[in-house]
Amino acid sequence: MKNRSFVDRLGFALAGLRDAWARERSFRTHIACAALALTALIILRPAAVWWALVGLAAALVIAAEIINSALERLADHLHPDLHPEIKAVKDMAAAAVLVFAIAALWVGFFLLVSLL
Repeated sequence: MKNRSFVDRLGFALAGLRDAWARERSFRTHIACAALALTALIILRPAAVWWALVGLAAALVIAAEIINSALERLADHLHPDLHPEIKAVKDMAAAAVLVFAIAALWVGFFLLVSLL
């Protein structure tokens, strides 16, 4: 797999996005939230820096969700039985998504405050 062309690597990444969309409800929920954030930006028309911050926050939440989903699938594949250490790993990955989601809400809150 090493040293594949950019087009091949892009194809792998797009396949990952398709799989996340097809398999993960949380991923679809985060995409819907990002779409709502984009709609709010279009309506509110804030300064460009807010577009950058909201876009970055949304991308980080979505990326964290993809990593969380990949880690969960790998852990379930390698160790399908319940195990306290596997549970801890999966819970920590989910916590990372939660932290990013809270940070995204923080950015959104201050966007609204700045416009009032």
